[in-house]
Amino acid sequence: MILAAKAATATGAPATFEVTYLVLAGGGGGGSDVGNVSAGGGGAGGYRANVVGENSGGGSAAEATMNITVNLAYTVTVGAGGPGGVGSSASQNGTQGSNSVFNTITSTGGGYGAKNASNGGTGGSGGGAGDAASGSANTGGSGTANQGYNGGNSRGASPWGSGGGGGAAAVGQTPTGNNGGNGGNGVSSSITGTAVTRGGGGGGGVFSTGTAGGTGGTGGGGNGSKQAAGVNATANLGGGGGGAGATVGGFFAGGNGGSGVVILKYPDTRTATFSGGVTQTTAPPSGGFKVSTITATSTTSETVTFS
Repeated sequence: MILAAKAATATGAPATFEVTYLVLAGGGGGGSDVGNVSAGGGGAGGYRANVVGENSGGGSAAEATMNITVNLAYTVTVGAGGPGGVGSSASQNGTQGSNSVFNTITSTGGGYGAKNASNGGTGGSGGGAGDAASGSANTGGSGTANQGYNGGNSRGASPWGSGGGGGAAAVGQTPTGNNGGNGGNGVSSSITGTAVTRGGGGGGGVFSTGTAGGTGGTGGGGNGSKQAAGVNATANLGGGGGGAGATVGGFFAGGNGGSGVVILKYPDTRTATFSGGVTQTTAPPSGGFKVSTITATSTTSETVTFS
């Protein structure tokens, strides 16, 4: 969203130039667990990018070119990861991740991983479903078109594995053996000059009679667990937190979702000025471009103005 007034037009139309962006939302938290059940992994944050030759989230192609006007302030918001469900006497869903924003681009926070016997949350990528010691399965949450994939279903049979969270590049898995479902993988991007994978879903948990929790998806997804708390996702990669796996009488928390990131690539003849509020680093010019990476551990908004 453009916040500032019109740029000065004394010398004619204001100058514009192209910006390449990667906007990744915070990942969803994994579900917590108690007793002879397990919880789903959180979904990855929504992934939107217009990097030429690379995919955006949800299997879509790079988004359209974006033109920026000099001397106007543009909103930048970095979404926080959603907390995992609290380990207590009652199982809990995780929390959906927070949105990330640059200008007109909004990426949706990842869906929460579900507590036992519950469906996964919707989001940028969907959260995994939680299982119960019964014969019925639950459904993974839906991802957002062109941002991420659905979460996995729970198994609905012994050893009661829960679904993995959806990733930016792949669906979360539904357990078929003795493990929790694996989280969906993220998308690799070289916008910074180095290939980095972001937006992996969290692994689903499994009950104590299983073998292991599901593996978090590549790109920062936290692992699911057996008889332990879910593993936290990696900060600034937008992955989902791992789902907890309980034993009789055990109380285990879900893993926290990872915070998102906004990355901007623009001509090295331009200078970006950021307001206070989040951490940003701008790499030295290379190949005719500068790259600014904006990060935060909690949802924070600021503005950027180019000159």
